[in-house]
Amino acid sequence: MDVLQMIIYVTLILGFLVFIHEGGHYLASRAFGVRVTEFMLGLPGPNIGFKKWGTKFGVTPILLGGYAKVCGMEPGPMSPHLKEVLASIYTRGTANMEDVAADCGISDDEAYEALEELVEWGSITGPRKSDQYNTYRAAEVEPTKAQVRKAESAGLPTPQGYAEGQGRPVPDAQQLFDSEYKQQYRSLPFWKRTVILLAGIAVNLLFAIVLFIVLFSFMGIDMQNPTTGVMQHVVLDPLQAVQFGFAYIGMVIQAVASLFNPATAAETMQNSASIIGIAAMSKDAVDAGLVSALQFIAMISVSLGIMNLLPIPPLDGGRFVVEAFQKVSRRSVSAKALNYLSMAGMAVFVMFFLVMANQDIQRFVFGNW
Repeated sequence: MDVLQMIIYVTLILGFLVFIHEGGHYLASRAFGVRVTEFMLGLPGPNIGFKKWGTKFGVTPILLGGYAKVCGMEPGPMSPHLKEVLASIYTRGTANMEDVAADCGISDDEAYEALEELVEWGSITGPRKSDQYNTYRAAEVEPTKAQVRKAESAGLPTPQGYAEGQGRPVPDAQQLFDSEYKQQYRSLPFWKRTVILLAGIAVNLLFAIVLFIVLFSFMGIDMQNPTTGVMQHVVLDPLQAVQFGFAYIGMVIQAVASLFNPATAAETMQNSASIIGIAAMSKDAVDAGLVSALQFIAMISVSLGIMNLLPIPPLDGGRFVVEAFQKVSRRSVSAKALNYLSMAGMAVFVMFFLVMANQDIQRFVFGNW
């Protein structure tokens, strides 16, 4: 029963914190007009939900976290055939890869590359399992209320909606391409892409600060007096609570940085915990009451945010480093290079996890520490 409770508690806590982290990416993307095709509670996989504002909101079977599918984040140069391929699909509504290649006078491989990039853009939908061939469909278009009101106020015809796979007129292929491109992450200037990348981290840290204010300014918290050693109930004003929150964030930053210092790495890893330790501590925190649970959630939210700042792909900090490199060097990082960097980053995290997991098993399972 204890193990089941630990699994439930850690799933709820980490799932919620990752979900609001992805919510930060979603809100920042939409604020800058970037298309987000999916925003899900749970890890990628089969899902159920509803579609609103061009985004499918829903839930997946594995509720450990969440994700936002921001369009146009794939690295590398764009296909040179996107404009004509997009026009072909929109005119036909539904077409096989070979049909598009024939329309545009390009090879099947070139058509496939462009089609898959447009799928990633959310401009078209990819082949279904039931399709016999590589069949692609124009995306569903539903005019927003704002677009309808704007047309009515200007005395123009009401914008027409189209179902997925339905053909539609393309009077100007360049205009169609431009309207789709401006809804992509890659179309934004560097500072806006940076905001989107770091928005999830900001949400985690802001959420922790809010919890610290609630804990210290409204509920109060029992702390040990460093001079007398006596436990006392402490209530701080909101500004002091915020200062405490930023001080704690600074401590976590120092701890994470010390993982990469050979002189302090061993000690820091010994004092750190893997998902196993977090699960055990989550049960202890919840069992200790509301104040302890909220304090634990705030601490994990800070840790999650700061860990995502590490300059290692595929973390947000790693993606930011790639964006900064591209800005300074004026060169694009290829998808192949980013994959290699991501694999190297994952190798580092696997190493950290194995060491910390062994510590947690010794500590919490066998009670050796």
